Amino acid sequence: MSAGYVLVRYVSEFLVSGFGSDADILEAARQAGVRHVVLVSSLTVQTYPCLGPAGEKLAVEQLLKNSGMAWTVLRPTQFASNCLLWAASIREHGTVRAPYADTGLPTIHPADIASVARVALTEPGHHGRTYALTGPERVSARQQVEAMAAVLGREVPFAEISRQAAHARMAEVFGAEAADAVLDITGGDVDDAISAVRDTVSQVTGAPARTFQQWVAENATAFR
Repeated sequence: MSAGYVLVRYVSEFLVSGFGSDADILEAARQAGVRHVVLVSSLTVQTYPCLGPAGEKLAVEQLLKNSGMAWTVLRPTQFASNCLLWAASIREHGTVRAPYADTGLPTIHPADIASVARVALTEPGHHGRTYALTGPERVSARQQVEAMAAVLGREVPFAEISRQAAHARMAEVFGAEAADAVLDITGGDVDDAISAVRDTVSQVTGAPARTFQQWVAENATAFR
């Protein structure tokens, strides 16, 4: 290396919150020389800040902003992969049961979150930016099941259930408070802020957001 030149390695980190002590992870990253963190948060921070899980995500965002490292925050909406919760029932030719059958949300393909993260990690111009991420269209629970049936080439029975029944089942997985939050977001308290389709994915990556049908086609083996 010629005199007068110093090689500086610019280190970035991709962080999904909630899988350990976020404060400890961020501090360890800072001490290790990380200079830029891309954080996956949640659109609920923007649309449902009063909900407990949203408040937790917001707290992590603030930790990052106070860390001294450069930051980019991704706030995705409902993941297409959430419907894997129905996989066992569909494989066993059972009935998919869900509340709010016809409430549509702009479900996002997880690969689009990864695509935006890649751009933010590797290209300039994304420091200090917060991106709300959605899929290209609203898709209801009933439409999700119909898409699965089309890919599988057979009928997939669907039944709408009450919020109370759904809460009892979801609380076993997420806990009571988180189950209430999920039910509010997915149909119990839906407004324009959570149901709006955003074109952020295409703006950042230059490619259109992937559809829910594409996610199902790519993951059909999980339901067979």
